[in-house]
Amino acid sequence: AQSYHVGHQSYSSQPPPSTSASQYGGEGGGGGGGSGYYGYNPFPPGTDPEVIRSFQMVDRDRSGFIDDSELQRALSSAYHRFSLRTIRLLMFLFKNPSEKSLRIGPSEFAALWSCLGQWRAIFERFDRDRSGKIDSTELKDALYSLGYAVPPSVLKVLVSRYDDGRGRKVELNFDSFVECGMLIKGLTEKFKEKDPRYTGSATLTYDHFMSMVLPFLVTYD
Repeated sequence: AQSYHVGHQSYSSQPPPSTSASQYGGEGGGGGGGSGYYGYNPFPPGTDPEVIRSFQMVDRDRSGFIDDSELQRALSSAYHRFSLRTIRLLMFLFKNPSEKSLRIGPSEFAALWSCLGQWRAIFERFDRDRSGKIDSTELKDALYSLGYAVPPSVLKVLVSRYDDGRGRKVELNFDSFVECGMLIKGLTEKFKEKDPRYTGSATLTYDHFMSMVLPFLVTYD
């Protein structure tokens, strides 16, 4: 997808692939047929067995859903020991929209796992010195490769969140990179709902603006 600038807004000219459970023919813990862990197969067809094992390992009550601490444990074995703040942001973005609680089922977990694999590859690509961290310039390039041409002013605000105040160059580990990237991704997708023609401009009422932004500020922090 090609990134472009219109006015003060920059984002991919093509909508990103859906990450909702509906694309897999199931919602939450349901969907699918055949035998499986829950008496049926709730995972998308072709799901890597490692993904299924990771979900089953933490879903000890076999409810078909996992909460934030369970997701944190599941991802730690393969990707990173994410902070609960990042975990809750991921759950907020990937949970089924009809689900009131902050929890995810097998389909959402599989979509999240796949997405993190792609983002890990991007992170490693731009971590050129293999330090396990990226600076603001590398973050800008990484986000651009994902289709988000983030303005310098926005990038500065993002990076300042991780400034320890000691005057050192700010660098982000994978956890912080995912948090920054998912904030940009989530807010951009919300903006696109108001800009269906991808013009880079949208007219929002105060209520719409607040309902768009506030969930990212209060849901997971």
